[in-house]
Amino acid sequence: MTVAHWFALLHPVLMILFVYPVVGATIRLGILVREQRLGITQQPALVPVEHGDHGRWVTTGTVVAVLIALVWSYGVAALPLARLLPLLAVVAGGLGSCLALWRVKQPALRAVYALLCWLALLALGLQPEVWRLSDNPLGGGFWASHFWSGWLLCGLLLFSMAAKPEIAGSLRLRRLHVGSAFLMAVLLAVQAITGSRDLWQLGFGG
Repeated sequence: MTVAHWFALLHPVLMILFVYPVVGATIRLGILVREQRLGITQQPALVPVEHGDHGRWVTTGTVVAVLIALVWSYGVAALPLARLLPLLAVVAGGLGSCLALWRVKQPALRAVYALLCWLALLALGLQPEVWRLSDNPLGGGFWASHFWSGWLLCGLLLFSMAAKPEIAGSLRLRRLHVGSAFLMAVLLAVQAITGSRDLWQLGFGG
């Protein structure tokens, strides 16, 4: 395998070895939190805190994995510095916005940083060097695209991370969070399937 192939593996390896196991723990903790709210079981006071912490790790790990994949796309395309440096600045901005969600307390700032990170991923992914299968939402290729389903997944994760304090205090937001969690689980499965397909097309299957 070439150096480019090894670099291409960083994205799926991070998802498989870190993100997906933490997702499992996050789901389990979320079920325990819901049982506690419904009075089904009694849980330690730290369970809701750990659920939120695990969710932050899932979000950050996913964003980092996506940024690695995007940088790989630019690297194999051998972009000139005049194009590469601005893109790397957006990469740094997107990562910084995600990390800021760990510290920022004000709701408006959390919403701004989450949106900035999501838009940075979109801007980076819309570059012609990034393979997206299709950009037409009316076509089947769009819905089978690894990038677009991953971008939607990141948006849902960033929303959950940014709105964590509000989710804890609002029944409507908790219901929305549960619904989005089901959608995230579906998107994670889609990511695993389409990611395996894309690795095959990159030459790892033959």
